[in-house]
Amino acid sequence: MKDKIAFGGGCHWCTEAVFQSLVGVLKVEQGFVASIDENAAFSEAVIVHFDRTKISIGVLIEIHLHTHRSTSNHSMRKKYRSAVYTFSEAQKNTATAQLELLQFQFQNKLITQILPFSRFKASREQIQNYYYSNHKKPFCESFINPKLQILLNTFSIFTDKNKLKHLTNESREAYHKKHQGS
Repeated sequence: MKDKIAFGGGCHWCTEAVFQSLVGVLKVEQGFVASIDENAAFSEAVIVHFDRTKISIGVLIEIHLHTHRSTSNHSMRKKYRSAVYTFSEAQKNTATAQLELLQFQFQNKLITQILPFSRFKASREQIQNYYYSNHKKPFCESFINPKLQILLNTFSIFTDKNKLKHLTNESREAYHKKHQGS
C-alpha cells in the first residue's frame, strides 16, 4: 500500500540520502515544503513515498528524529524547519502520537513540529539524488555518512544493505588500517 509523508530538518541532501537508503521507500522528492500560517515560507525538505507494508510512518518518523538535530532550535530553523508534514488528519494524529511516544529517547525536548503539507517546490535537477551521485565528495563524507551510519547501527533492519555496502566496506577497511600490527 503506497503512501507519502514529508520531512524537514536539516539539509535536504542529507534528508534525501537517509530516506533513499531505506527498504520500503519507493521515491524521495527533494526540494522545499511550505505549510500554512507562520510556516507558509518554503523550507528545505523531502517528500517520501513509501510502501506501508514494508515500513511504517512510525519508523520513518523515528528515523527522522534520530538523523537530524530534532531537539535543537538553532538560528537556521527557518531554512531547515524541523517538521513532519502530513497529508491527512490520520497522518497528523499518528505523527503526534509518535512524537509523544519517542520523546523518552531524547534528553532534551523535541522541537519537531507536526504541520499540514501545503506546497512543494522541487530542487534543481542537478542536485537531486545528490548523495548517491556524489558520495565521495567531502560534504557527503562529513555530513551525510554519519547519518547513514546511524541507520546501519540503529535501524539496520530497515536499511537497504546494497545501497550502503560502500559504508560497511569503508568502515571495515578503516578498522583494519587502524588496528594493523596491534
